[in-house]
Amino acid sequence: MDSAEDKQSVPGESPAPENGDGLENPVPEHDADAASAGSGSVQTEQTTDGTDTYNYYDDYGYDNHPSGELTTTTEPATAPAVSTSGAGSPPEPPPPQDEEDADDEGMLRMSFMEHLEELRVRIIRSLMGLGVAFVVSLYFVHDLWEIISQPAVEALRQNGVQNPGLAMLKPTEAFSVIWVKLPILTSIFIASPWILYQVWSFIAPGLYRRERKWATPFILCTAGLFICGGLFAYFVAFRLGLAFLLGIGLSQNLQAVVSITEYFDLFVNVTLGLGLVFELPVLIFFLSLLRILTPQFLIRNSRYAILIIVIIAAIITPTPDVVNLVLISAPMTVLYFAGVFASYLLWLSRENKRFPWLLMLFIVSCLLLVIAGGLYLAVAQYGYQLVLSWPFLVR
Repeated sequence: MDSAEDKQSVPGESPAPENGDGLENPVPEHDADAASAGSGSVQTEQTTDGTDTYNYYDDYGYDNHPSGELTTTTEPATAPAVSTSGAGSPPEPPPPQDEEDADDEGMLRMSFMEHLEELRVRIIRSLMGLGVAFVVSLYFVHDLWEIISQPAVEALRQNGVQNPGLAMLKPTEAFSVIWVKLPILTSIFIASPWILYQVWSFIAPGLYRRERKWATPFILCTAGLFICGGLFAYFVAFRLGLAFLLGIGLSQNLQAVVSITEYFDLFVNVTLGLGLVFELPVLIFFLSLLRILTPQFLIRNSRYAILIIVIIAAIITPTPDVVNLVLISAPMTVLYFAGVFASYLLWLSRENKRFPWLLMLFIVSCLLLVIAGGLYLAVAQYGYQLVLSWPFLVR
């Protein structure tokens, strides 16, 4: 064994003390003391020339030493490179998040009072939209009353009444119906997209990020179906029902005296009722979205659905005859299967499958061409005319 005199210290370097086994400690003494004190960390790196380099890092990750000495020493490589991590080691990367966790981060967290405040704001904005639509309706109130009273005038004229018109039995009827109820009904249809937008804005904070992209389709489809229901009631259901009811009374040598209040109440019931019934596809889609219904279940139980539709149509329609019952129940059945189709598209999206849109577009185009060709032949060759009331094609 070499004597202590033979061991010479290299200038600028700390002596390497011996351990219990007589081997040289690969860690400098001052760095080992600092690391054992918990004030930092010592990392060992092996260089290309066969020596080990020791770097000291304090608790904040800086390469310096509290004693002010050099923090890098060079010793012969006597052991494999060892890294002793302390407080200065870099933090571990966060665990990967799945899609639902990422969506949860986009959801707003609101307290109960904040929900009430949000509800109050949305209600006020909806009422403001109704107010603007009400003012616009007041400006066109005379034209609107002409449009609303036209089915009654035509029905009375068809049943042989010489001077068709509605009766004002009370002095306040004209004001309450024409200047109050009629603008309110009109403003509901006009402001329906705005109201539905406020409804969506209220429920949107509780939805996932991927679900908020349905805002535009939801507003357009819901408001469009509601307006289409009101138009169907005005041009088809209400006209036929009113003509049938007046025909029954006038055929019994009765004089027709129709109050504007009774007439307008019947008009409101039919138009709003059918407007809500036309929301059936939207209802089916959201029940499928919540996994309450499936397209397979809807098809399998379609006969029961048609029975329920006929019962609802019998309640909504103002007349008990079969013709009007079919005219109401047939569109509702079509809307039901439209909702089934929307549910099927949702199911395909969840199964990562695609719908053959090109084939469907080709089939629909062929059907439209056949219908257009039939209408052209009926008008050009057989003398039929298109009108704005049922059956829309008369000779």
